[in-house]
Amino acid sequence: MNRILIVEDDITLSKGIVLALKEDHCDFVQAYDIASAKKQLQSKAFDLVILDVNLPDGNGLDLLAEVRKTLVLPVIVLTANDLETDIVTGLALGADDYITKPFSLMVLRARVGVQLRKLRQQLSDTVMIDGFSFSFEKMAFWRDGNPIELSKTEQKLLRILIENRGKTVPRADLVDRIWTDGAEYVDENALSVTIKRLRAKLEDLPSSPRYIKTVYGLGYTWAVR
Repeated sequence: MNRILIVEDDITLSKGIVLALKEDHCDFVQAYDIASAKKQLQSKAFDLVILDVNLPDGNGLDLLAEVRKTLVLPVIVLTANDLETDIVTGLALGADDYITKPFSLMVLRARVGVQLRKLRQQLSDTVMIDGFSFSFEKMAFWRDGNPIELSKTEQKLLRILIENRGKTVPRADLVDRIWTDGAEYVDENALSVTIKRLRAKLEDLPSSPRYIKTVYGLGYTWAVR
């Protein structure tokens, strides 16, 4: 069951959204201002947010910008403004879709369905191990709900190790597959440095790694299945 947060100060409209989406077997949490929405986002996990722009205690787009710093989930923006600048601003801040008021609840239901289908597809492409969540297609990496910033080289290395978890990947193979820009010379320490940086970001004790283990004389392996 998908959990949806509805941030809309118009109580009648909020109830109407719940009724329109109820047949889709969703669980709903209703918030009527930014402050209560923040509390809900901090205490619960959501699959989608329906966010009004004009709220009693501020601009919903400010909340959207804040959400995008820590969370990866679909956000549909509701706005009474059909100005191009408002729409562009919302999309630039990370909105996945927008609907201009007044709108048909059936249209909203269809838009929500599209976002939830996209979410299911993304989740199918996501690798979950222990508290880690790795989405290579979306380039989003998390541990226990906290984002992990990885360079492009670190992402390539992690992906190869994850795709071959439990197996030893030779150093030479890693170098060939990571540095594929046609360079004739790659510093022999480049792989070791990248391994060290990746361990520093993923391991509790980088000096005694649990996940990225060295197989001496051969290469490296992601040891936890």
